[in-house]
Amino acid sequence: MENAAMATQPVLLEVVDPIAFQDFRDAVSDYAPQLEQLVCQLGDGSRDADKIAQLFRILHSIKGDASLCQVHFVIPYVHALETLLDRIRQNELNYQDAVGDVLLLVSDQLVMLLDEIANDEMPDDRLLRALLPGLEKLAEAGPNELPQACAKLVGTVMGATTPMQASLTVAASGLGGHLFADLQFFRSLAMQFEQRVPAFAGRTERNLTLALDINRLAAKPLSMEQLAAAVYMHDIGMLLLPEALWLKAGRLTEEDRRQMASHPGWAGGLLERMPGWEEAARMVLQHHESQDGSGYPDGLKGAEICEGACLLSLVDAFESVTLKHVQQGPRRAMLRGVAELNASERQFHPVWLQLLNQVVRARLEMRNVVGGR
Repeated sequence: MENAAMATQPVLLEVVDPIAFQDFRDAVSDYAPQLEQLVCQLGDGSRDADKIAQLFRILHSIKGDASLCQVHFVIPYVHALETLLDRIRQNELNYQDAVGDVLLLVSDQLVMLLDEIANDEMPDDRLLRALLPGLEKLAEAGPNELPQACAKLVGTVMGATTPMQASLTVAASGLGGHLFADLQFFRSLAMQFEQRVPAFAGRTERNLTLALDINRLAAKPLSMEQLAAAVYMHDIGMLLLPEALWLKAGRLTEEDRRQMASHPGWAGGLLERMPGWEEAARMVLQHHESQDGSGYPDGLKGAEICEGACLLSLVDAFESVTLKHVQQGPRRAMLRGVAELNASERQFHPVWLQLLNQVVRARLEMRNVVGGR
C-alpha cells in the first residue's frame, strides 16, 4: 500500500542550489557513458566481479553527488539500483541482460530529466511516480522473480501496458493489385538512396516492417499500399540535396535548414503527379511536421497533420535514433530509441507513440524467447 501511495504523489523536483545542480548534471553526463560501456561489456550470467563492482561504484558516486549537490529527488531511484547491484555483487543474484536494460533506461531517463529541468521545461513526473515502486520491488526480487520484474519495469519506462499478441510479419509481399508496379518502382528509388550511405543498409525494409506492424494495431488502419509508398518515397527528395548537407554531423545553419525543408515537397510533389497516390503524397509532404507545430515545411500541428504523416514521422525518428545506438546491438538500440522518443512525446501523436511502444515491447519479448541481444 505504501508503494501505491507513493506512485500517486507528485515528485518534488526541487533545485536547491542552481550551481550545485549544474555540477551534478555535469557529473551524471560523465558517469552515463561509463555505465553504458560497462553494461555493454557484461552479458547474461556474467561473473565479472570487477565490472560489476565498477557499476556499483558509479551508482554509489551518483547517489553521493546527488546528496552533496542537494538534488534530493534523484537519491531514492539510484539507491534502489545500488541495492540491486550490491546483491549481485554479493552473489545473491546473477547479473542478467535484463538488469543492464533497466540500468540503461533509468540512466537515460535521469539524463533527460536533468536536461529538461536545466532548460526550464516542465517535466512530466508520471513516469517517475510509477518508476520508484518498480525499482524498489526489483531491489527486493528473488532470483526467479528478477527477469520478470525487470521486464515489467522496462514496460513501465516504455509506456507499454500489455504485450502485442499478434505475431510480427513483413507484409510487403501482400501489397498488390494494379498498384504493385508503382510500388516496385518506388522501392527501387528507395534502394538508390540506401546505397549512398553504408549505414543506411536495410533501413527501407526496417521502416516498412515497423510501419506496417504499428498500423496493424491501429483502431482504423491506414491503407497498406499508401503507407508503403510513403515509406519508400519519404526521403527521395534528399537525393536532390548536396550529400554533404544530409550527412552533416554538426549544427545546421539557417540556410541548411531552408534547403532541408524542401525535400518533403519534392518527394510529395512526385507522388501527387501520379494517379492514385494522393494519400501517400500527403503523408510524405507532412512527415517532418510536429505535433507542437515546430516542424516543417508548413509548421502544422495537432489535427492539421494527417494520420499517415504522424505514423511516418515516428518511424523515421525511431530509425534515426536507433542508428545512433547500433553499436550496442539491436536489442539495446531499440530500448534506447523508444526511450528517447517517449521523452520527446510533444513532437509525436500520442496514439501512434503508444502503438510503437507495444510493437517494440513485443519485439523485445520475442528476442528474449530466442535469446537475441
